[in-house]
This record gives sequence, C-alpha cells and structure tokens, in this order.
Amino acid sequence: MSCQGKKVIITGGATGYGYGDAKALKAAGAEVWIVGRRLDRLQKAASELGVKYIQADIGKGDDWDRIFETSGGVDVLINNAGSGVKVEPLTKFSDAEVIQSINGNLTGAILGCRRAAQIMEKQKSGLIINVSSVCAHYAWPGFACYTAAKAGLDMFSRALYTELRPSNIRVTVVTPSWGATEFGSAASLPPSEAELTKKMMQPEQMGELIVFLCNYPEHLVFPEIMVQPTVQEIIPL
Repeated sequence: MSCQGKKVIITGGATGYGYGDAKALKAAGAEVWIVGRRLDRLQKAASELGVKYIQADIGKGDDWDRIFETSGGVDVLINNAGSGVKVEPLTKFSDAEVIQSINGNLTGAILGCRRAAQIMEKQKSGLIINVSSVCAHYAWPGFACYTAAKAGLDMFSRALYTELRPSNIRVTVVTPSWGATEFGSAASLPPSEAELTKKMMQPEQMGELIVFLCNYPEHLVFPEIMVQPTVQEIIPL
C-alpha cells in the first residue's frame, strides 16, 4: 500500500497528533480530509497544510454520514479525536461528563468505523487506525472514565479486525502515552515544563508513524503499536 492518491480522513485533525498526521500524509501524496467541531481551527489548519476540511461532531451518526458523502469515500480512516473532559475522581464527574467522555473517546469512533467498514468492504481494501491511550493498559486515579473508553476502543478494534480481515481490511490501534498535544490543557492539568515537553512524542513524530503504517504492505497488520517517551516512568496498578 502507498499513501499516494489515497483518500484519508482524520478526526481531530486541526491540532495535536491529528495535525501532525495530516501534514505528514499530505507530504506523502495522500488526499487528506481533516474533521473537527471548531470551524476556525479547521480552516486555519486546512489553509496551513493545503488539505480539505469538514466541520462535524463525530458523536452524531448524521454527521458521519455527511463526512463520507462529502469526501466521496475513504481508503484510510484515522480516529484520532479524543476528549480528556477532566482528570478527577469519578465522584467529581456529572452524568453528562461521564457520557461526554465515553462518546468522545469510544462511541464516536465506533460510529465512524461502522460506516467506513461498509465502504471498505465493497472495495476490498482499507485501513482503520484508532488512536487509543496508554491508559487502556494502566491505571491512574482521575482517569477512570477515560481509561474505560480507551480500553473499550482497544478491544473494539481487535474484534473489528477479525470481522474485516476476510475483506482485506486492516485495523490498527496506535497507543501513545505522554504527548506534546492539547490534552493536558483540555483536561485542566498543570502545564509541563518546556524541557519535558520537548521529550514527549511530538505531532510530527506521530505523523511519521502513521505514514509508516499506511505504507506498510497490505498483507501484514500491526494489531497495536504502543509508543512511550523514555522520560516517563510508568509504575501504576
């Protein structure tokens, strides 16, 4: 498989890892569509990168229908969008915030995968990349809802691959840990020191990894790739 000429849809593509993915894939010759809710950021990113954009809420099925109608199909779907909501004990969450976390990190991706799978099965090819989190494998206080959603995305992806494999469709989970993205500020975490941020995974590095996956031979699949910065010590439950 080659990125050249492939139609790629990236959710959460205006910032962070999604921006890095879009930049790298555009440079590799792909037709890139970035998706997000914030129109101003989408327009800015699309202008900077020379890609196309669609304003949409991935938590809504009708918006997903519009995404694929507008793009005219898909060869690679990258479910990069996620929502930290906040990092606090579960008892500090409202019911609405619980639902927001699950929808933003799991349900939206499933809705997109269902529609992408229908398209890819007809063309007998395709690649779905679901961006999870190291939280899917380890436990920290304050991340209960986020962990549940990302762990669900991980296992959903594995099960989906078993369904789509006969149609020559691959499903890969990319599992990053600390990254130089807006996750921390969105979840109201204190900012990291500048030197530490430099040693986290950068958006352009994620983009390089995504291009590698897209260019890898179609007869091979990576069920999951986990990436962690060496400066992060992980000794949780």
